[in-house]
Amino acid sequence: MFRIGELAKLAEVTPDTIRYYEKQQMMDHEIRTEGGFRLYSENDLQRLKFIRHARQLGFTLESIRELLSIRIDPEHHTCQESKSIVQARLSEVEARIQELQMMQRSLQKLNDACCGSAHSSVYCSILEALEQGASSTQEGH
Repeated sequence: MFRIGELAKLAEVTPDTIRYYEKQQMMDHEIRTEGGFRLYSENDLQRLKFIRHARQLGFTLESIRELLSIRIDPEHHTCQESKSIVQARLSEVEARIQELQMMQRSLQKLNDACCGSAHSSVYCSILEALEQGASSTQEGH
């Protein structure tokens, strides 16, 4: 059995994170010491690591709750349920990658347009391009 500080250290989170997941009903603390300290089991540690890894992959708390319910009661769920949650997240990530690639191309054009010399920024191509982009965006609305 682990106290909250020990559990936090083993899972590489803070005790406040554990308390937060408890408030979100993603974790429980059924056992307490006589002094009222929460005690956690090895299963609690595995659950916390599961939540932490899912958060690192960017899953929402709601998606993690669904995955946890599948994990807790696998006989009453199918692999398709887990897969559909993962596919939804994968689609979000792919859309974000496309967005970032578009951003990268735009930034590269700005960078390439600038001479980068030490002359005054009065006629800076980067500032002009950003100004034109801002005014064309405003006109479009």
